[in-house]
Amino acid sequence: MKLLRVGTAGAERPALLDAEGALRDLSGLVDDIDGALLADETALGRVRAAAESGELPVLDPAGLRIGPPLGRIGKVVCIGLNYHDHARETGAEPPPEPVVFLKAPDTVVGPHDTVLVPRGSVKTDWEVELAVVIGRTARYLESAEEGLAHVAGYAVAHDVSEREFQIERGGTWDKGKNCETFNPLGPWLVTADEVPDPQRLPLRLWVNGELRQDGTTAEQIFPVGEVVRYLSRFMTLHPGDVINTGTPAGVAMGQPEPKPYLRSGDVVELEIEGLGRQRQELKDA
Repeated sequence: MKLLRVGTAGAERPALLDAEGALRDLSGLVDDIDGALLADETALGRVRAAAESGELPVLDPAGLRIGPPLGRIGKVVCIGLNYHDHARETGAEPPPEPVVFLKAPDTVVGPHDTVLVPRGSVKTDWEVELAVVIGRTARYLESAEEGLAHVAGYAVAHDVSEREFQIERGGTWDKGKNCETFNPLGPWLVTADEVPDPQRLPLRLWVNGELRQDGTTAEQIFPVGEVVRYLSRFMTLHPGDVINTGTPAGVAMGQPEPKPYLRSGDVVELEIEGLGRQRQELKDA
């Protein structure tokens, strides 16, 4: 299933994109697309049955904002330097263990919402990423297979980053990762049954129409199942938690000088095969 949330920010309602591409209203069936729904197999079964029956009301998508496909996110856990090609372009050694940092849930915005360039920023960068959404509580998992079994679905994430704040201002990466609007998510949450192999997904990103990233999740140093297993040894993952799993080569930081960092007026478009497409215009905060 392709689950999504539509409407004005803070007042989104649950919806579904059916097999024919029609937008269907789920608000009469479930309260929201969130961790509680993803953990409830009975409720998900009702949604699947309603989708297959064709009985759900059709929504007119004209002028309808698409919000983040997940509400009430508990935490956003991110994996840095998780692609072999990205490590090469930045001159970094592949890490022996996953590099972990957090983004606040309030950085999450819709897939087509405006992204704000922070005040004083000179190195705002782009990163297309596969987002993993947890569907079952995960703690102390023993295998990558167990990790995959705890995944409810997948989405496109844009892990926007301010490199000067992240790398040159001391402390942890958090300052360059948690600026307002720095995590567009969506358009859909695609349930795990529609993604048989998360390590075979092409990812692409364009800036002002120029292709900048053209990679595949096959390049991940730590694949999805292993990432979930690893994180469960250090924190409890709850239904509705999100994991951003890293970005392939092609970020601005990895380009020759002068590096083409983002500025107000730039347009970024990104997609992952089968998971949908995003588009954001940048403006000054």
